[in-house]
Amino acid sequence: MTTTERPFSTATALTAHDGGRYTAELGTRFTIGGKAHGGLLMVLLAKAGLARLASELGREVDPVVVSTEFLRAPELGTVDLDTEVVKLGRQASIATVRMAQAGRLVLSATVTGGALPDADPRWLVPTEMPAEPPADAQEAVPDVRTPGEGLAAATEARYDAGTMAFLRGETGDPQIRGWMRPRGEDPDPLFALLAGDALPPTLFNLGGDFGWAPTVQLTALLRAHPAPGWLRLESRSEMVAGTWFDEDCTVRDSRGMIVCQARQLALAPLPHS
Repeated sequence: MTTTERPFSTATALTAHDGGRYTAELGTRFTIGGKAHGGLLMVLLAKAGLARLASELGREVDPVVVSTEFLRAPELGTVDLDTEVVKLGRQASIATVRMAQAGRLVLSATVTGGALPDADPRWLVPTEMPAEPPADAQEAVPDVRTPGEGLAAATEARYDAGTMAFLRGETGDPQIRGWMRPRGEDPDPLFALLAGDALPPTLFNLGGDFGWAPTVQLTALLRAHPAPGWLRLESRSEMVAGTWFDEDCTVRDSRGMIVCQARQLALAPLPHS
């Protein structure tokens, strides 16, 4: 990577205030359709919770679990993050975080901090995905109207062409695979958290309406520190019924290690009138 710009670190910067309160700025980087990307919002919640736990414990902790309720989509601009410690422990510590904008609650999360393992796993289900995207992988490119904005401008992303049936005007199984890495820096556990919500909605492959598919609840397990290189993303749905659908996304690093497991419940896009 030749650039010295680090969009992920810049977009997830927090300013600390007294009383376990933090502020962040939602900019045009890491946006989808003009709104802040849900994965970015989770990272901000996690960073605030981890910072509060670290200040109470006197040591840094890794993200282990981040469970988020998406109440409404914030506008771009300043958000406030208020934290509260629930538990301080040797193995696991817990904080709650509430994100508000102009006094209105927009997201809430429970953040569990601990120490991610460094040892090799005793058991690991293998993947057939290659460590790097093949030559025929589809590149996510920035919108030509706003070339410096959006998720594709802030990260490097490729999609497995064979799993993107909806782009060919076809239907297929609700499964999508891809690769992602941050620009200008190596992935860390918080970028793995964002990656767990970075693929297009799986139900697009079933046909029907396309558009915003808002997440209602997402719980992510962080499992290991990512190695440098591409992250491999595999997402699938078990059941799509009515307006609701689930998504499970497994994120692996360049070694094949699972670094994030994310499960969410989301709403299908509204029919176009």
